[in-house]
Amino acid sequence: MNRLVLPLAAICAAAAFATSSPSAGTLPPIELAAPATPIVHCQIPCGIYGDQMRIDMLMEDAATIEKGMTQLIAMDGEKAPSKNQMVRWVMNKDQHSQSIQEMVAAYWLAQRIKTPKDTSDEAAMKKYHGQLETMHRITVAAMKCKQTTDVANVNELRRLALEFSSTYFGPEDLKHINEHHGGAK
Repeated sequence: MNRLVLPLAAICAAAAFATSSPSAGTLPPIELAAPATPIVHCQIPCGIYGDQMRIDMLMEDAATIEKGMTQLIAMDGEKAPSKNQMVRWVMNKDQHSQSIQEMVAAYWLAQRIKTPKDTSDEAAMKKYHGQLETMHRITVAAMKCKQTTDVANVNELRRLALEFSSTYFGPEDLKHINEHHGGAK
């Protein structure tokens, strides 16, 4: 039997239709869908990962944060800036900063950066600790983006993302990231 999974608005519309329609008995059963939440990835062992895409998303977030900062700086110099627009840019800048922090925690730290199987391997442990440190520094830079309109914090986000990429990705993915995000070739 086919079952529909619909959002609440669709259920209300279907209920209204069902009570006003002579063919009310012909509607399929309706189930409530879980609310859509912006989750970075599933955290189950699905094996479907888009690591390179996550760097692209981080860089897109950084570009949006920078745009917000430049807009806020420009509005700050206006004689009568729109408080509404200022609030919207602050909220947007903060949402994208938060998105980076959530991606670092829920995707990179929880799922992708793994403790080496052989913890006595000094080189592997050094790489692991370096990746953890870089991700922490990305989180802090994103926090600073929330606190200020200093574009240096966005530049630090980008620099750190490229630094992490150089320790994580193979040559082909790294080439794409560097070509698209200004890293060394």
